Amino acid sequence: MSQKISTIAERKIIEDFAKEISLKKETGIHPEKTVIDFRNDRLKGKDGERYVYLVPTKLLRFRKDNGRIASDVYSYEKQNGILDETLDTTQEIIRKFLTNKDEENNIKLRNLIKHSGQIEPAIITCDGFLINGNRRKMVIEDLYERTKEKKYETMKVVILPGADDEGGPPTIKEIEQIENRYQLQSDGKSEYTNFDRAISIQRKIASGMSLEEQLKDDPSLIEMTPKEFKKELQRVKNKFLAPLECVDRYLESLGRDGLYDSISEGRADKEGRWYSFIDYYERIYRNLLDSRKRNELGVEEDEVGEIEDIAFKIIRKKDFPNHKTHEVIRIMPKILANKDAKKELMKIKSVSNNLSENEYSENDKLQTIDKKWGNKNATTIIGSVKKAINIIEHEKEIETPLTLLDGALKKLNHENMVPEALDIFKIEDALKKSKEIQERAHILEKIFWEQKNKVKKILRKNEN
Repeated sequence: MSQKISTIAERKIIEDFAKEISLKKETGIHPEKTVIDFRNDRLKGKDGERYVYLVPTKLLRFRKDNGRIASDVYSYEKQNGILDETLDTTQEIIRKFLTNKDEENNIKLRNLIKHSGQIEPAIITCDGFLINGNRRKMVIEDLYERTKEKKYETMKVVILPGADDEGGPPTIKEIEQIENRYQLQSDGKSEYTNFDRAISIQRKIASGMSLEEQLKDDPSLIEMTPKEFKKELQRVKNKFLAPLECVDRYLESLGRDGLYDSISEGRADKEGRWYSFIDYYERIYRNLLDSRKRNELGVEEDEVGEIEDIAFKIIRKKDFPNHKTHEVIRIMPKILANKDAKKELMKIKSVSNNLSENEYSENDKLQTIDKKWGNKNATTIIGSVKKAINIIEHEKEIETPLTLLDGALKKLNHENMVPEALDIFKIEDALKKSKEIQERAHILEKIFWEQKNKVKKILRKNEN
């Protein structure tokens, strides 16, 4: 029973488990059938239907490669070794992850099943591992413990083919496809946190399921043109995969490779560091890679690593008076573009990422260590950020007509100011605004000429 599930493309079946499922499955008095999102079942129509079986819930097992708990599993395995899904101890660990991940929706699901029973069948491998329905198993078992009612002893499931069945068992990629398809359907399930979804997307790519394949499973995207789909593909890269790469560099800088649980603590952690990494990538990092935009920020090429180090320390500190962490990250480009403000921010370079041995305990969680580190370095980090923000806010307060004109001209000459790219239905609005700008520019020009002539008269008078 200690045999581990293979991680190669062809998933290995645990024969003892498969035999147990085969012996205990029942169809009930009136056999029920349904079509699931597996291979081309939906295209076959009625011929693609599969039987829904009743299987003892205790024979079903949670799957660790579950997108909802991706960050928890990665972190646990990094610290404690690979989780073996065949072991009861591992099943209890996964149960705990599922229980803590989304307590609010777990309660809603429990109340729904208590009121209406299990509406949708779960999907399992022939040896009983849940691809779709992990939370339902958790909730149904909880209801059985609370009530001891017989109806909670079994679950409705669709069983995927085994080695001797038509089409053969699913590959690891096909299992990832099933999970992806059901997650993308809006059916009231507990959604992944964006952070867990990013890790899940990355894992699916590693399993051979490209991002393009994953997005093509999304029903909301089927009407998109190739151009729109390409744009959505880039959006997902920017929102999920690119920030995750920044997270990986952050963890590596702290010697925490793969310890994702220090980034976000689940759905309740709305202000988790993950959102700051999204803003860091969008507002700072991608601009640091572009030499022209980097010059606009006033950042030298050899300063890129230092700027990232400072951003990571700000994200790690997390709590700032009057500003949320991601707001500080969003302000950073303005700080970097101001010579004096940037000088204040660069003082954060001197902060060490480490604590001395007497400043933390070996039993401290990563979040606790980060809090202690943040408290120790609060004066330097918060002080530098506060001074830098005050400088740019003061600069904003004393904007002169000349700096305002300079800003307006920069916007009019911005690279995105491409009239040909405007939606044809918005051309009238653009013409109206262009005329208003032109009229205002003529008024200002007239006033500036009047001011210039006044100055000339004063100078001539003084000469006489």
